[in-house]
Amino acid sequence: MAGIGALVLILTACVSTVLEIDGKATQPVPAALTAEMSRKSMSPSAPILIRIFKQESELEIWKRDRGGQFALLKTYPMCRWSGKLGPKKRDGDRQAPEGFYHVSAGMLNPNSQYYLSFNLGYPNRLEAALGYTGEALMVHGACSSSGCYALTDEGVAEIYAVAREALTGGQTAFQVQAFPFRMTPQNLAKNRNDPNFAFWTDLKRGYDLFEASRWQPKVSYCSGRYIFDTEFEGGEPRDPLAACPPSANSADPLVASRTETDFAAAEQLMANGTAFSAHAYADGGMHPTFRKLLQRIGEEALAKKTSLTSVPISRPDAALADPHSPQE
Repeated sequence: MAGIGALVLILTACVSTVLEIDGKATQPVPAALTAEMSRKSMSPSAPILIRIFKQESELEIWKRDRGGQFALLKTYPMCRWSGKLGPKKRDGDRQAPEGFYHVSAGMLNPNSQYYLSFNLGYPNRLEAALGYTGEALMVHGACSSSGCYALTDEGVAEIYAVAREALTGGQTAFQVQAFPFRMTPQNLAKNRNDPNFAFWTDLKRGYDLFEASRWQPKVSYCSGRYIFDTEFEGGEPRDPLAACPPSANSADPLVASRTETDFAAAEQLMANGTAFSAHAYADGGMHPTFRKLLQRIGEEALAKKTSLTSVPISRPDAALADPHSPQE
């Protein structure tokens, strides 16, 4: 994936050689990343958007360029997430959230026990209306998760700095899109029988809108589900569980065509018998770069490489039990 090669450099030295405890929340965006923004016609203060993919254990930062569209700035390998594919529904289920969230400046935490963090805002209005429970679901440092997304201290330091500059620059809140996997026909086919598939179908509509337009989708809630880029007669629905009011605009035919094509391709894969079986998670996931390090140097050494305070790796045995491809 784009950006992964450069990010392996994070793993070449202990994070203590490049990070500080004092002033950690005000550290500047690294010069190399600022140079990459310039190369891609982006301003450090321009709005951002974040996408998270559980199965692939990756986090992407997208940034609005001078042409007005979002472009990929960098992809970060995720060190640890917990639970399995599917939304978080209750406190203590170890599930990392899936859905659409909006992070404002007040949700950045410079005093996190995991170096730096930001709160996703779970439960959002839809999740709260559905009775889902839980709080303080974060993107943070280290390599330990109990419902959060852990990006190492060095990884979260970069992400935090980029987010801080965008919010300081005038963005009211940045959108976080958290998906179970990249919404490809192959992944849809592989997970077709999962009880969460209808929910993922809703998420895919938001995924496709962004993929097709490179604009941030507008998020609404009604009929107990996510609705994207829709204007409603009488204004935004107030009750996320009530039936959706009539819409005042029509769906983008190009986006609708993309969604239909992907689902048709997934059905064809299943009909041909070429779809892979879904993965059974022991507990969450870990990007292959970190999994290989865990296998090679052990959990204590990896904890030192991913956290200034050597936060223990959460459930390392489960992490090693969860490879996603035969090559791992």
